[in-house]
Amino acid sequence: MKLVLAIVSNDDATAVSAALMENNFYMTKLATTGGFLRAGNTTFIVGTEDELVDKCIEIIGTEAKKRTEIVPSTASYDLSHYASFPVEVQVGGATIFVLDVDQFKKL
Repeated sequence: MKLVLAIVSNDDATAVSAALMENNFYMTKLATTGGFLRAGNTTFIVGTEDELVDKCIEIIGTEAKKRTEIVPSTASYDLSHYASFPVEVQVGGATIFVLDVDQFKKL
């Protein structure tokens, strides 16, 4: 058995959740915050059999799309002045961890 931890953008969370449920994957959703952009994310915790891990990852990858956004960035050019300029960054997609599970019990 494996534990899949998938961190996706809140923008994609509804589609990922619906697709996983449609394919009979049961999950727990956690509200999380990313460190780089400090934007809202959703972390999915999915327990599944070893042979279904690739299907789970494929479903998440299909629904969690990468995209480019322009975000404001502030740079200091001396101690008293700050300049704000837009920076193009890639957001979305998914960060996925797959862990071995020694035991699974539902009480």
